[in-house]
Amino acid sequence: MPRPDHTIDIVMRTLRDWPLPMPHFDSDKEVRGHVLVVAGSREMPGAALLAATAALRSGAGKLTLATAASVAPHLGAALPEARVIGLAETAAGGFAIDAARRLAELADKVDALLIGPGMQDEAASAELVRALLPRYAHCKVILDAGAMEVLRAPADPPLLAEPVDFEHYRFAEPVLLTPHAGELAHLSGEDKQAVQGNPHEAAGHAAERWNAVVALKGATTVIASPGGDLWQHQGGNIGLAISGSGDALAGIIAGLAARGATLEQAAAWGVALHAAAGEQLSLRYGVLGYLAREISAEVPALLRTLAPA
Repeated sequence: MPRPDHTIDIVMRTLRDWPLPMPHFDSDKEVRGHVLVVAGSREMPGAALLAATAALRSGAGKLTLATAASVAPHLGAALPEARVIGLAETAAGGFAIDAARRLAELADKVDALLIGPGMQDEAASAELVRALLPRYAHCKVILDAGAMEVLRAPADPPLLAEPVDFEHYRFAEPVLLTPHAGELAHLSGEDKQAVQGNPHEAAGHAAERWNAVVALKGATTVIASPGGDLWQHQGGNIGLAISGSGDALAGIIAGLAARGATLEQAAAWGVALHAAAGEQLSLRYGVLGYLAREISAEVPALLRTLAPA
């Protein structure tokens, strides 16, 4: 399907004309932004590590990682730059609802919140997200992977006094959602092939319906805002279609948001940096075989290259 005429292509010139917030030379880590990553589980601790590392590589000054208590010490050792909080777990591997109370205590200290990479127990994840959203209303919030299940939560979740009409649910404040076509089809009830056949319409409809910025990932990634703005990015390579790649992308976006970028700008820059990192890695290793853990290490040099001349 043809793209709408008002779609903006995300290319080098677009990014240079839309520069990221930059700290002054004498700024401290607080000015560079504090990102909270809520991610991981006992079966997928690596997702938390990938996302958290990428957040720092994209320029955030301070990182807190909240993850499953069973893996928190190991992740703390692997990521010495972070404060690591261990959260009690459900039998299904998710985070117990007490996590909402513990994380609410950080709300006034955080600039960007990423929830979702590597999380298990969809019901527990949705309950946690719904509890945290009002407390983090002042932050840039990125919902990735399992955290997006908040859109398909049970009709009467325990944390709410009244049932919610999830068919017509809208976020009170815009958040960023990062689905691929299969996830958007699942969340919206649409057919996956229909989403793939017209990604601009699918992303735009979802953004308007949910009051969210939607980054619909694919060979052509489409970013849609609730106000009807559309961007698209074509680039990268098939090597980026690998386990953990989406976790790295979510972390890059979260780090940029913590620095002060809007959700739309963080998504556009994040998608472009992720794709460019794949291109750089393909030159070194070939198109197939590089690892998601290697993506974020390419980001600092790319940020310098893409800075305004």
